[in-house]
Order: sequence, then structure tokens, then C-alpha cells
Amino acid sequence: MRLLFLGDMVGRTGRTAVIQRLPGLIADFHLDFVIVNGENAAGGFGVTEDIYRDTLAAGADVVTTGNHVFDQKETIEFIAAADRMLRPANYPAGTPGKGAGLYIAKNGARVLVANVMGRVFMHPDLDDPFAAGERELAACPLGEQADAVVVDFHAEATSEKICFAHFVDGRASLVVGTHTHCPTADHQILNGGTGYLSDAGMCGDYDSSLGMVKDEPLNRFLTRIPKGRFEAAAGPATLSGVAVEISDRTGLCEKIAPLRLGPRLEETVPGWW
Repeated sequence: MRLLFLGDMVGRTGRTAVIQRLPGLIADFHLDFVIVNGENAAGGFGVTEDIYRDTLAAGADVVTTGNHVFDQKETIEFIAAADRMLRPANYPAGTPGKGAGLYIAKNGARVLVANVMGRVFMHPDLDDPFAAGERELAACPLGEQADAVVVDFHAEATSEKICFAHFVDGRASLVVGTHTHCPTADHQILNGGTGYLSDAGMCGDYDSSLGMVKDEPLNRFLTRIPKGRFEAAAGPATLSGVAVEISDRTGLCEKIAPLRLGPRLEETVPGWW
């Protein structure tokens, strides 16, 4: 199975690039399943229902999120009925929406997608992400109810991300980190067969501060005095993510490589696609 995961869409330029380019990527690379993190799609903060539906219409199978999932007030209203949009599974009980779902890929495979958020340097009041991940994987085990398992681990600390990946090694097809908006170069297959990448990067304008116009973040570093709001940068977007091939027999990762397309970063596509 060929699967593509795209990192956080940031602002109009990021989501437009994803929506415009995704149909071609699916056709050119014969993709069976696509996951897009959409948590910064609406001006850098959250995702609206229209953006969610437009992303699905472009070919995404699932939209994951993170700490900005409820920044748009309307999300509280539509997320419960948005079967293909996930919020972190370790939010408190009773939070609208769900943290995992089982979906059918184009090749007929059953794909469990789980969204988990880290606590280190982020939200220490959240439920334990390791326990939440264990709960979701135990409810739909790889090789039994699921033919593939993908976890979007939305976190700040690389150590927390990679320890989670080792924790589920051999029980997940892919663990991919999101949130930092900076693509890492540590794509690998762990000893048990789980594909791993510390951060997929973002789909947005890299001539920026993590997708935001540079001036205000720089001002705050220099003066510690806010002068205005953070605004999503509007320059040409680069798509950043990770591509994997998953064994139809074991559900584990056989190949993994980064994907970057756009004007700012060095472009790369998997040589085996």
C-alpha cells in the first residue's frame, strides 16, 4: 500500500497548495491513502468546515489536527459529525470529536489512523499520550481489525515522539511527528518494522517563522512586547511530508522517504515511486 502523509497546512497558501497539487500526486504516484494535518489551515489557527471538506474533495482520506484544533469556534459544532477529521485522542473524556478512526483505502485495506498529542513543553494537563495510544491500538490491532496503522504524534519534544514510536514499534505501520513545522531528516524503519519521522514539516510558506509572517515573531524575541497578532505568511508554499510503502502481508513499513515539493526547500520525491 502506498501512503502519503502531508504535514501541517498553514494558512491560505498552504491549504491552496495542498488542494491544487494533491489530485495530481494521487494520480501520478498511484496513492492508496492520504493523510493531511490541517490544524493550522485557517489563517494559521485551526480548521473550518469548508477547509475540511475542500481537503477531502482534493483526495485526502483523513484530516488530523493538534493543539489548535478548536481555535475556530465552529469546529465545536461540526467535528462530531466529521468522521474523517481527528482531534488528539488524549483530550479529556467528553471532548467533541474522536481521536482515531478506521478507514478503507483505495486498495481495500483497512487503515487505522490515530491522532495523539504530546505533553512535554506543551500541555502537561492532557491525558497520558502513551496510554491513549495503547488504548487505540489495542482496540483495533494491526493484523487483526487493521491492515495498516498510522499515528500522527503532534508534539514539541523529539524525545517524546521517538519514545512513543519505540513504544508501538511492530504494532504500527507509521508514526509521524507534527507540530514543529520543520521537516526532519531522520526517516527510518525501526527494528520492529514501524516507519518513523520526527516531524513531517509543514505545507506553507517557508520564507517565514514556522509559516507566520516573520516581523511579529522577531519583534517578540527582540523586545518581548507584542505589537500585533501572528499572521500566516502568504508567499508560495512548499509541500512537506513523508511517503511510505506498507506491506500488504504484515502491515509494517517496507520503504520510507520524505516528500518536498515547492520553491523554497530542496525538492525530493521517493525514488521508488
